[in-house]
Amino acid sequence: MQTSDHAFPEWDVSRWFNIDHALRLADLRGQVVLVEAFQMLCPGCVSSALPMARKVHQLYSAQGVAVIGLHTVFEHHSAMQPHALEVFLHEYQIRFPVGVDAPLKDSTTPMTMARWQLQGTPSTLLIDKAGRLRAHHFGSIDELQLGVVLGQLLSEGVPSGDAAPLPGEASSSACGEQACAAPDASKPS
Repeated sequence: MQTSDHAFPEWDVSRWFNIDHALRLADLRGQVVLVEAFQMLCPGCVSSALPMARKVHQLYSAQGVAVIGLHTVFEHHSAMQPHALEVFLHEYQIRFPVGVDAPLKDSTTPMTMARWQLQGTPSTLLIDKAGRLRAHHFGSIDELQLGVVLGQLLSEGVPSGDAAPLPGEASSSACGEQACAAPDASKPS
């Protein structure tokens, strides 16, 4: 994905948790936004990505970083229903807003995952203050590297350039310790 002078596309969310109103990316302009796309049955999400997102929320929310979870289910649909997600969020003490990626008709890949061309979970996206994608990473992220990128985004105004992967991009074709790759996530079925 590349950045442009245009805002990054909105998500399609069927339900929100930890917030009492629908949220749009446009509502978050002026803040750096970390979107963590996850599945609650993804090992890399549970062991690495969600604890990291929770830590970013705790440390950076007062400094202008909005952390948003996107529960983007492309497998095990019957096990990952909203009622199960609600319990999961409570048990793992996830307090930042989490949206459920809306289903895409005739596809196992949800709408936002398809639109944003996510490879699987966990996927971390960093959106700058102007609403443009600045980094997109599939798999677990080194916290120091993420902190450096967040610091850069917080210190700048309007950015330019291509979205860059963070070092250590995952390339697995199935669920592994670090990530769960979606089956051909770039094409809706």
